[in-house]
Amino acid sequence: MSDGQHTNTLQAVSFSVSGIQVIEKRPDFLRAARGQRHHSKTVIVQKFDRKDGAGIRVGFTCSKRVGNAVLRNRTKRRLRAAAQMMLAQHGQLGCDYVLIGKNDTTANLPFDRLQSDLKYCLSQLAHEGTK
Repeated sequence: MSDGQHTNTLQAVSFSVSGIQVIEKRPDFLRAARGQRHHSKTVIVQKFDRKDGAGIRVGFTCSKRVGNAVLRNRTKRRLRAAAQMMLAQHGQLGCDYVLIGKNDTTANLPFDRLQSDLKYCLSQLAHEGTK
C-alpha cells in the first residue's frame, strides 16, 4: 500500500489488557452468588473475594425477564462497556464480580447513569468488605 492508503481494521479489545479477565464457568458464577451483593436501580453487582490478590475477574448475566435476546444482548454489551471503564479504577484485586442487568432499566437509561450506579455499587461493596 502507498503512504496515502490505510486499512480500516477492527481490533478486538480484551479485558485482559487492563488485568481484568472474563468469568465463563458456571461454578465461578455460583460462587459469586454466595458472596456479597449490592444493587441499584440499573444493576445488581455480586462480589466474591478469592483472597489470592490476583487480577479482577468479571462476569455478565441477564435473566429472560429483561426481555428478548436482542434486549439481553444489548444489556450485557452496555454492562461490558461500563465494567471496562469502572472496574480498573474501582474494583478490588483478587475479587470476582458478576454484573446482572435489570428489567427495562439497564438497556434503556443513559449510559452515564449506568456508570454512576456501577461505581456506587462497587464503592459500597468495597466498604462492606472492610467492616
